[in-house]
Amino acid sequence: VQLQASGGGLVQAGDSLRLFCIVSGGTLSNYAIGWFRQAPGDVRREFVAAVSLNGDTYYANAVEGRFTISRDNAKNTVTLQMNNLVVQDTAVYYCAGDSKLDVVLGGWGLDYWGKGTLVTVSS
Repeated sequence: VQLQASGGGLVQAGDSLRLFCIVSGGTLSNYAIGWFRQAPGDVRREFVAAVSLNGDTYYANAVEGRFTISRDNAKNTVTLQMNNLVVQDTAVYYCAGDSKLDVVLGGWGLDYWGKGTLVTVSS
């Protein structure tokens, strides 16, 4: 199974951006998917949002109310809609998947990680 994140770019504060995570080599419906991000110069990769196998959604406090995660199993795609972006959202964003939601929410030991996509928010 491979995950490919895309949709990053350079935007201004207050703008919106939509990220995509495309799953190949497997069936999306078998996995919970999470988005994580790593800010420049930061060694930590923090949890952003996740969607369970049945569509329940989970968000970090920092993005609650601004970001929306959704899944389309027919298209093997998970989308992260990011609105009202702030400079602190600047990071490389990664999508990752696991058959167990609690593993995704914990951010450790996930079965599959995609390469990241860079989001830069300017002031």
